[in-house]
Amino acid sequence: MDIAGGASTVRQALGAGAIDELALDIAPVLLGGGERLFDGVGTFGFEPVEILHSPLTTHVRHRKRDGG
Repeated sequence: MDIAGGASTVRQALGAGAIDELALDIAPVLLGGGERLFDGVGTFGFEPVEILHSPLTTHVRHRKRDGG
């Protein structure tokens, strides 16, 4: 299952334990004031398993740690 949405949607899904794998696309652009992705999220419990770089963005795929 895929979950699409903004920071609030991701925080809710993390809090509910509904995410086993998280793909983040990071670009050095700030639109407006921004929104903190992990505010209010306790222990992250994920580890990076793949990192791809390009001139304009970085793609990081995280997977839930065993027992995490």
